[in-house]
Amino acid sequence: MIPATAFKELVSDLKSRGVNLIAVSKLKSVADIKALYDLGQRDFGENYVQELVEKQPQLPADIRWHFIGHLQRNKVKYIAGFVHCIHSVDSFPLLQEINRQAAKHDREIACLLQIHIAEEESKYGLGEKEAIELMEFFSAQKDELKNVVLSGLMGMATFTDDKAQVSSEFGQLKALFDLLRQSYFLHDAAFKERSMGMSDDYELAIAQGSTQVRIGSLLFGRR
Repeated sequence: MIPATAFKELVSDLKSRGVNLIAVSKLKSVADIKALYDLGQRDFGENYVQELVEKQPQLPADIRWHFIGHLQRNKVKYIAGFVHCIHSVDSFPLLQEINRQAAKHDREIACLLQIHIAEEESKYGLGEKEAIELMEFFSAQKDELKNVVLSGLMGMATFTDDKAQVSSEFGQLKALFDLLRQSYFLHDAAFKERSMGMSDDYELAIAQGSTQVRIGSLLFGRR
């Protein structure tokens, strides 16, 4: 676990650059999460629905839970009552299901479109053309999707030591964000987040305009 002083310095540094820290707590214990909570952390990211559903009732109610893993439509109902933001929207049907389940709880859920920017085919996400197509669907049915708020984009860079490549991939996400904001969100301040950067590459992501970094091992130690 990161020492308290180092944690506070990290948060202060990120905040000074307009970047929010999401502590990735997958596979970490409730006690570990509570320890970081006690230092002031409120945004936590989880990858697995079952794990999140088990942890959420055991921890303070003011935690903002971010779902950052691949999400199947039939699992949305389990987290719709409390999740703060879903970072991994990669299809219009998934967005519709999130809206449907959020409506049952009379709440709005922030959503980020996951964009595929990495070399690895195993990583999920929309291509640029698919993202634009999704936005066309969303724009046409916006009045029926009142329980979701499109807040921005999320992306994961290639797992490589090539910093130039990683920076370029983050730059691609920022360019697509700018295009979508100009085309669809010119008068919607909610579309503002670029969720990119993890423990090993968050500085490169911030240099390319990240507003949210998802950091796990730097805070909790290597798994």
